[in-house]
Amino acid sequence: MDDFNVEEIMRYLPHRYPFLMVDRVLDWEAGSHLVGLKNVSINEPYFQGHFPIKPVMPGVLILEALAQATGLLAFKTEEARNGNPDRQQLYLFVGIDEARFRRQVVPGDQLHLRVDLTRTVRGIWRFSAEARVGDDVCCTADLMCAGKEIET
Repeated sequence: MDDFNVEEIMRYLPHRYPFLMVDRVLDWEAGSHLVGLKNVSINEPYFQGHFPIKPVMPGVLILEALAQATGLLAFKTEEARNGNPDRQQLYLFVGIDEARFRRQVVPGDQLHLRVDLTRTVRGIWRFSAEARVGDDVCCTADLMCAGKEIET
């Protein structure tokens, strides 16, 4: 499918600066996969303290970027199934298994985020996730999210 930019990402995700971790979606297929991009800049606020002498993107934020990609894929999958996204729905990160970190992510890196939908059971979406910089795998994990109605 076509890629989409940060404006469309913000139509689906409630996150905003400094916590929006997906800058662009490069590829996606409803019910299958999504590939996103996070440009890592020295201007990120977490680099002030992690670590001032040797800036490294925190692993939990790499996982958060992958989790946001799962939410985007869930929204796009539901939109393809129903023809209209449910704006009263929010996808919450509910679980992580088998997380592994293999390479540090530093300012100037482009973090490619790939999530593959592996199954959906009783409202729990399960994904295989991988973050890369170039050909180097930085992080892998199995992630889960669940849809929840937003109370207004």
